[in-house]
Amino acid sequence: MINSTPQVVTIAGSDSGGGAGIQADLKTFQARQAFGMSIIVALTAQNTYGVQSSLPIASDFIDSQFNSLAEDFSIKAAKTGMLADTEHVLTVVENLKKVEFGPLIVDPVMVAKGGHQLLEYDAVQTIKEQLLPLAVVVTPNLPEAEILLGKSITTDRDMIEAAKSLQALGTKNIVVKGGHSQNKEASDFVLLENGESFWMSTPRIKTPNTHGTGDTFSACIAAELAKGTQLKEAIITGKEFIQAAISQEIFVGHGHGPTNHWAQIQNSVTIHER
Repeated sequence: MINSTPQVVTIAGSDSGGGAGIQADLKTFQARQAFGMSIIVALTAQNTYGVQSSLPIASDFIDSQFNSLAEDFSIKAAKTGMLADTEHVLTVVENLKKVEFGPLIVDPVMVAKGGHQLLEYDAVQTIKEQLLPLAVVVTPNLPEAEILLGKSITTDRDMIEAAKSLQALGTKNIVVKGGHSQNKEASDFVLLENGESFWMSTPRIKTPNTHGTGDTFSACIAAELAKGTQLKEAIITGKEFIQAAISQEIFVGHGHGPTNHWAQIQNSVTIHER
């Protein structure tokens, strides 16, 4: 029974306000009944108003965190979030190549909800060339996909083409999230390695409490994969979980509040092709 409990790690930045980053990931892991661990790449001073300051962690200490976890635990899935800059992206990539942490989910975090830049622009190319090919799933929102591909994404057809372009960069499975679109529903396009594709749609909810949605969605997928859930089911569960976390509101702070990580899934996702 040693090391038999599902274990998952987040490799990201810390959110002192608790709504996003490492904190959101760990809360999601716990909610999905996977034991969560963390490798902290950067610290932030932030609250629901935004990010006031950030501080990258020394690369050699990131190495130490990887080594410490690898020598003891049986990690079955990993996810990345805020990676700060080129140096830290490369540090994470080099370590991921050395360890066996299971399937990797890449949430290409670039800008905080309040507009603070969380990834230096010159690191985008490094993520495209070095990190994305290691990922089993990448989960960009529309602004992140636009930055990665260098083009505007406004229509459903654009989202489909974006997924194909991202897959061509080496990532096996793509989820292009449509939360930033102007559509009546929040619809995400999923393109799988086997060629299967589908849309996941949920009712759009008017609320300011959406801080950490991307972290929570990708963390749920990671937790499910760590438990042995099949990929398609894990992605759909991620959509169901984040919809529940947004719709079953909690009220924390004065700005963009966090989602509810103890929300109960209510199977409100519509799966369809267009």
